[in-house]
Amino acid sequence: MNYKQWLAGQLAGQLEGVAEESIAELVEYPPNPQMGDLSLPCFKLSKQLRKAPQAIAEELKSKWSGNDAVARVDAVSGYFNVYLNPAKFASDVLSEVLEKGERYGSQETGQGKNIVIDYSSPNIAKTFHIGHLRSTVIGNALYNIFQFMGYNSVGINHLGDWGTQFGKLIVAYKLWGEQSKVEAEGIDELQRLYVKFHDEADAKPEMEDEARAWFVKLEQGDAEAEKLWRWFVEISLKEFHKMYDLLGVKFDSYAGESFYNDKMAAILDELKAKQLLEEDEGALLVRLDDYNMPPALMVKKDGGTLYHTRDVTAAIYRKNTYDFEKAIYVTDAGQSLHFQQWFKVIELMGYDWAKQLQHVPFGKVSLEGAKLSTRKGNVIHLEELLAKAIEKTREIIEEKNPNMENKDEVARKVGVGAIIFNDLSNNRIKDIVFSWEEALNFEGETGPYVQYTHARACSVLRKAGDGADKPDASAIDAAQLTNAEAQGVVRELYLFKERVEQAMLKLEPSIVSRYLVDLAQSFNRFYHECPILVDDPGVRSARLALVQSVRVTLKNGLRLIGLDAPEKI
Repeated sequence: MNYKQWLAGQLAGQLEGVAEESIAELVEYPPNPQMGDLSLPCFKLSKQLRKAPQAIAEELKSKWSGNDAVARVDAVSGYFNVYLNPAKFASDVLSEVLEKGERYGSQETGQGKNIVIDYSSPNIAKTFHIGHLRSTVIGNALYNIFQFMGYNSVGINHLGDWGTQFGKLIVAYKLWGEQSKVEAEGIDELQRLYVKFHDEADAKPEMEDEARAWFVKLEQGDAEAEKLWRWFVEISLKEFHKMYDLLGVKFDSYAGESFYNDKMAAILDELKAKQLLEEDEGALLVRLDDYNMPPALMVKKDGGTLYHTRDVTAAIYRKNTYDFEKAIYVTDAGQSLHFQQWFKVIELMGYDWAKQLQHVPFGKVSLEGAKLSTRKGNVIHLEELLAKAIEKTREIIEEKNPNMENKDEVARKVGVGAIIFNDLSNNRIKDIVFSWEEALNFEGETGPYVQYTHARACSVLRKAGDGADKPDASAIDAAQLTNAEAQGVVRELYLFKERVEQAMLKLEPSIVSRYLVDLAQSFNRFYHECPILVDDPGVRSARLALVQSVRVTLKNGLRLIGLDAPEKI
């Protein structure tokens, strides 16, 4: 049951001229349960109803006709406070969790609608580093959340497999590269060559011209350029897939920038036909002066295409292919202007679905205050970070639970989960200064803490035996769950559905991450204060049903943000 909506329905007839939807938007959860479970602040209604807030609250209290879901109501300082019947509240919430199981918290909001999410998108021939982690895990979490809300999510890894950087890499390989070394060291050797190009080009600027010439050859289908490019892509994808497998991330499409090579000419023709394309010193661009933006450069003087060209082409292709309800682009905030520019170009082309395009920016990652830079070699490889997290987890397991089965598998799930959760526990727009100490800190409000709480719930259910993980909701004596600790857990369980919806609407996975910490903390208070495996059958079965409900909800939430939920740690 949606209690906010339910209360709004109960009060709509008492507030003349105020729509039920407006009341539902005002209903809130008091920060302290002693102030009620639900509260309607009457201040915003005061002007419309021409009454003092406290008078409105008093009137609502006097007209309240009673309901078995409510224990009592009160009017305090302009707030109409509602105290739910704790036994019925617990019964309703646990019944829904146990009935829906792995679908608890899900909705059918997006049924029949496609959501395209463009995320991760690393550049070919550049090592997968911590700067790529944010787009990857934020995008993956949004993919899962939209899917959970009934949408058909389409995950696209728009690989950076085209552009002048490949001209640079070809020049570097022809000057200093060795096939055997590239085959042996893979993407690390390609990156070394790329960095060396920039070091040498600082003293020999003519190398930049040579690189641009090689990229033009590549665009024109030169056999040597294309053979080398395909080889670079193949080597890079091996590295990327290794990282995606570790992170548990999958995509529905790997159509990168190169995929749109044979599709851009038609888009450029369309721009010309719609009189949007303007020549400027040999280059072609779309003027955006009227929108307080620099022009969107579509074709360079040498005939080469740019990010704008490829992104506009890709968006039109995706709309025609997937007929999306929304297309989401997960990149760092530094690219915001770029997206504003080409979104406007789509709009100027006359496509009304331009409003369905949305950039989801996130804060940048820096290394002790210095910007990450592949060119300068100033990066931390993600493989190294994940390996250290797994190693640390393995050491903790050996110390605390040396006889545990599948130690390597659990170490991977918890170690990788720690890194993902560390990222997703922050508001996505927040800039992050990478710290090894913080990234590998498993104490406090972390992914391992939530995973351990899930494992604790599983342990209780195993010890209980006799189908404790499959309780009969209709047989629960909810009167045994009216104490403060149990009610605290029930409230958190109830909020899950709302938090998932908020995460979807705000495109903010950290809402789910923070919720999971709140639920874990609430459950651990209950666990320590309320013995579960007691002799009294009524108390035992009710508390076990609560444990199972927590286990289900933690697992569902962890899955949404891309973490595994081990049953033993």
